[in-house]
Amino acid sequence: MSDVIATNQTILVVGGGISGVTAAIEAAECGKQVILVEKNPSLGGRVSQLYKYFPKLCFPSCGMEINLRRMKANRNLNILTMTEVSAVSGESGNYSVTLKTSPRYVNENCTACGECEKAVESEFDSEYDYGMKKRKGAYLPFNMSYPQRYVIDPAMIGTPDAQNAKNACKYGAIDLDMQESETTLTVGAIVWATGWQPYDADKIQPYGHDRYDNVVSSVEFERMLDPFGPTGGKIVRPSDGKEAKDVAFIQCAGSRDRNHLSHCSRICCMATLKQTTYLREKYADDFKASVYYIDIRAIDRIDDFYQKVQDDENVSFIKSKVASITEDKDTGNPVLHGVDTEGYNRYDNPHDLVVLAVGMEPSVSKDSFPIDVVVNDSGFIEADEKNGGIFAAGCSSDALDVNRAVQSATASALRAIQVVNRVAGTEG
Repeated sequence: MSDVIATNQTILVVGGGISGVTAAIEAAECGKQVILVEKNPSLGGRVSQLYKYFPKLCFPSCGMEINLRRMKANRNLNILTMTEVSAVSGESGNYSVTLKTSPRYVNENCTACGECEKAVESEFDSEYDYGMKKRKGAYLPFNMSYPQRYVIDPAMIGTPDAQNAKNACKYGAIDLDMQESETTLTVGAIVWATGWQPYDADKIQPYGHDRYDNVVSSVEFERMLDPFGPTGGKIVRPSDGKEAKDVAFIQCAGSRDRNHLSHCSRICCMATLKQTTYLREKYADDFKASVYYIDIRAIDRIDDFYQKVQDDENVSFIKSKVASITEDKDTGNPVLHGVDTEGYNRYDNPHDLVVLAVGMEPSVSKDSFPIDVVVNDSGFIEADEKNGGIFAAGCSSDALDVNRAVQSATASALRAIQVVNRVAGTEG
């Protein structure tokens, strides 16, 4: 990072998901010098892991391609992957930021030819597929990853497999001696866009995500639909690979619950409504979707989409907070137990597959920020003057869908621009 130049008129964007990328591009296209840092090997964030956007049901690759083209064309933007912020000090208009970059073990000579991947045998759980699939120890994070450069898993360093990868590279791109590096920069404003993580479904003990193969989370189900995902785009049961045509969706799985997430994540209803359409896409009329819900929170365009899903005779809505899930040992079917709160009838309903609509929580816990910021009880950063020149974007500020996250990012970029403009005016 020795060639990275920053001043108190530079804007630092932390996080390379849809919000961070949007904020960085908007600020850079306004003529500001921007440094975008991402802790993972590639930009893209959670959106890159989606099968389709809501509510238009288009693929994320389209929007990602446009953003990549805008980034590549802008000289004001400096991108650092595998980089985290380890310390921040100072005040609005003059922050000192320490960045820590982990070794990729692959340099800029990489052409993404894939020969290193072919040469290694080591396999690891794929973070991109939430552990539902294996990846090689030399890997490209995903098809549209940026930078389009391979990564060597640090667990391979010092093994014969790492040397095999190096020997297979024709371009001298693999450097097994790379070390962690650290640098301190001065910036004028910071856009914090570290995004969200899905709530750990294993913690919801009554639902058995940690015990039953055929109980999956909503983010895992999303990856199943990707043609390059763990099931090759098929809706199948993890236990036996059979097609899952009778699928139950459980809303507020761990949300609005004092034992888990007290807040409503607001995107979960939308996610489930979208995912019921995947069944129709795959099976036409030969499927059954059952949505177990407390209440459906849908407004504006979302309500229109909700009405379309309600009109689908293959989709039924059961107003109930599912009490527990057991497993039928003979069939492997998850069995849902609870009470229908409209008819007050007890049920014990078997399904092929259960999808838990898990909520969103901030990726950075409230006690892990490198500088004091005002956060609410759920860990999201509040818009508060005490935060100075640090502005939360996207899901760092609240549980938001893609559209609202982009709007939030644009607003945060404008606030950061105002800070560095004031610095420029003072120094001018």
